[in-house]
Amino acid sequence: MMNRISFMFLAVASCFAAGCSVNESLENETVTVPAAKILGTPGEDAVKGSILVYLDDDMLARMSSGSVTKGAESDPDFSEIFPGVGIDGARKVFRSIDENNMDEADMSLRHWYRLSFDEGLSLTEVAEALAGLDGVQRVQYNVRIHSDVEPVVYTSASAGTSISSHAAAVGQDPVFNDPKLSLQWHYSNDGTVCRAAVPGADINVMDAWRLTAGDRDIIVAVVDDAVAYDHPDLAANMWVNEKELNGQPGVDDDDNGYVDDIYGYNFVSDGALSWDGVSQQGHGTHVAGTVAAVNNNGVGVCGVAGGTGNDDGVRLMSCQVLQGEDFAEIDEVADAVNYARNNGAVILQCSFGFTSGDVKNDDEFTSVARVEKEAMDAFMNNNRNFYPYLDGGLIIFSAGNSYGLAPGYPGAYTPCICVTAIAADGLPALYTSMGYGANIAAPGGESGTGGYSTPEACVMSTVPTHISSDGYAYMEGTSMACPHVSGIAALGLAYAKKLDRHYTRDEFVSMLLTSVNDLDGKLVGNKRSRNLLGQIMSMDLSGYVNNMGTGTIDTWRLLMQIEGTPCLTAAVGVDNSLDLSEYFGGASEHITYQGVDISDEDMAALGLESEPEIVDGKLVIRPTEYGSGKLTVRAIGGGEFVGGGMLVGGMTISKEISIVTRGVASAGGGWL
Repeated sequence: MMNRISFMFLAVASCFAAGCSVNESLENETVTVPAAKILGTPGEDAVKGSILVYLDDDMLARMSSGSVTKGAESDPDFSEIFPGVGIDGARKVFRSIDENNMDEADMSLRHWYRLSFDEGLSLTEVAEALAGLDGVQRVQYNVRIHSDVEPVVYTSASAGTSISSHAAAVGQDPVFNDPKLSLQWHYSNDGTVCRAAVPGADINVMDAWRLTAGDRDIIVAVVDDAVAYDHPDLAANMWVNEKELNGQPGVDDDDNGYVDDIYGYNFVSDGALSWDGVSQQGHGTHVAGTVAAVNNNGVGVCGVAGGTGNDDGVRLMSCQVLQGEDFAEIDEVADAVNYARNNGAVILQCSFGFTSGDVKNDDEFTSVARVEKEAMDAFMNNNRNFYPYLDGGLIIFSAGNSYGLAPGYPGAYTPCICVTAIAADGLPALYTSMGYGANIAAPGGESGTGGYSTPEACVMSTVPTHISSDGYAYMEGTSMACPHVSGIAALGLAYAKKLDRHYTRDEFVSMLLTSVNDLDGKLVGNKRSRNLLGQIMSMDLSGYVNNMGTGTIDTWRLLMQIEGTPCLTAAVGVDNSLDLSEYFGGASEHITYQGVDISDEDMAALGLESEPEIVDGKLVIRPTEYGSGKLTVRAIGGGEFVGGGMLVGGMTISKEISIVTRGVASAGGGWL
């Protein structure tokens, strides 16, 4: 039996002026409003009875004289602090700031407050009245995020075999024993998952696991609906707040402003994580599984950075901003981002935002969502050295499912990494958003690839048992593409630690976005796909050129960049004659080569039936498997033989080179 539900991309609907009843104290007030103080406009998703303000130092001191935490609202005299406005409560937006240990970002974030008042008051008039007060520097309408597309989920009882076809073919270690790994074509695509599938249209992670599979010091915060922390394929990789785990229920044992935040926190209902209601969609649990389901535990699926079954996977923190029909408000999203920053997360995995086109550029995003933008900037510029191999943090967003329209914000915000989706055919998925602001592509699945209905061509991962009784299901969407990039980034950071390499945020992002296989070269002609209504659609692929990001993410290539090993691309099933001039200089054809060294493991990974050789200064190689491996080319610098003793000659020089195998070369320069 098969259930269906779709990808979830959260959206804040477009704003329009709202008319509300007016309080008499505001009705008779004449206020000259500095327009620049008011951020955004009141719309249908603006929260009634609530508004956000940024206070100056004097007013902040007055507010801080009373108790204004989320649990205790109204000790200060608000009629005195905000005269004539009708404010009856206030709380800090960012609760987890340690006043005794603040960095530069904290010094600014602590100025944000959420004010409450009678829901019958006009938001516009309250905003104008507040903007007229000297101590209020900014006023922002509070808005609620929500889902604009109901998810589509495909459940399946199929168990699969114990290893992927690639691992089985090459007989390499580690061969993880997770029974549904073979269903995760997005890790290793052998071209059999559906009629249109193309071998190699995947993230190329299988060989990367030979180098690293994760690290416990890396924390990925899933900002989504709740992660089912007791799922048997996730539990061992959950981040745990030990003070709360070993503390008293109902008590804020670590005094950080959040009660019982053991595996994360529910910012919607201000309490425990919740995922088991009838209306809950299981989205956060699904993306969490792609990032870091526990590998090699004999259970379910694999996560990209899920470790080797030896307690070495990356850790998952659940920052819940969705709860069934209830949706977080923008100040709660900002608080969730800051919570992740203060608790050691180095990557944010996100699938929410404004509807495509509602926010058109970074300046407009700053205007309508200043509090969220400041929290995100603080996360990306984090200098607390939680993970000493990267300066700052990474925020990775899904581009959205707007069927070819531009990515939504915050994903399109320039410092964020915005992920588009490809299908099992290696081409853009029908639903994917794309355009300026999109940075990189990854497998998101597509049930209608090639015009056929194939649920198995979606992404397999973990879900709560109320979604699927066995705890696993297929989903499709850019939300499914996004966690592949988050997991690969986590693997890259794990490898950086292993090799003791340190990067600035910009350096690491540059490596991530250039660790790709060509996509634009494939975007010729049309593609057929079936939408969720069963209609066959024809996609003009030329419209996707330069709009899907730098290319399709490749795990192996990222690890090679971190290692400093150059990559060459070879076609499967044909003799390749690869130019070595980039590695041995412009005279590479004329120097003397001694030979090629390659391990049995790498021979198997590439499916080589004979060892590579050098012919006329070029590396000749014939791979038969889609995979990755390394070899060393030895040559003589300065003569035809090596000098020493009685001989005057050259010296041995060598270069380690990585080979990534793809399909045949296309006329457009890409790899098919």
